[in-house]
Amino acid sequence: MRRLARSHRRPAPQRVVFPPRSLNKAGLRPAAGFRQRLPETSYSEGFGAPEAWHESVGRSDIKFVVEPAGEGYVHPVTTAEVAERIAQLPKRFRARLEVVQFSRMTRKRALFPCYGMQWGTAVYLYPIEATFVEHYMRPPRPEQLIEARMYGGQWQQADRGWNLVWTADSVRDFYLNNVLIHEIGHTVDDRNGGYIDRERFANWFAVEYGYRASRGRRSVQSHTRRPSR
Repeated sequence: MRRLARSHRRPAPQRVVFPPRSLNKAGLRPAAGFRQRLPETSYSEGFGAPEAWHESVGRSDIKFVVEPAGEGYVHPVTTAEVAERIAQLPKRFRARLEVVQFSRMTRKRALFPCYGMQWGTAVYLYPIEATFVEHYMRPPRPEQLIEARMYGGQWQQADRGWNLVWTADSVRDFYLNNVLIHEIGHTVDDRNGGYIDRERFANWFAVEYGYRASRGRRSVQSHTRRPSR
């Protein structure tokens, strides 16, 4: 992982889980952390596989970079869907976004999975299991139950741990209206420097311009449909 001095150019905190190596062979995540975001102090040299960090070049359009998802994983959204969702944001929120990369899942990254990450003017989206079922060792916290339910994800107790079950539609909704918007929120935030404040802002941004905005559009569309004849 590229090491950088603490600055606005350091990779933003991302959704990660740190599994005990002795339990990783079971294919289970160590905790129902919902791939939660952790502060920069949680990073280590072994955090994840090297990433392609995109320097800002002052692009006026958005460049899309697509890597293969990796064996057993899929990208739950397409570049066209992401481009359309970004276009629905107010123009002022798109000004600093230059690159959206669909990154691959490697064996090393699978140890520290995340849904998305922001670095400078770039946003990275990571694959999810092709089965749309995520495995965890511990039960979810109340806020994790709520967040999953907001987008159609379902927590189910299994023989060994817990499963977070998605459908193709629900995980697409989650990525387009939560993960993507959250990371774009980090590019917008030029006021907060601390982890807690940055995450609070990005979480608010995702709810306001992701979840609520998308539900508002759906409500309008449902009320403007022509009556059947």
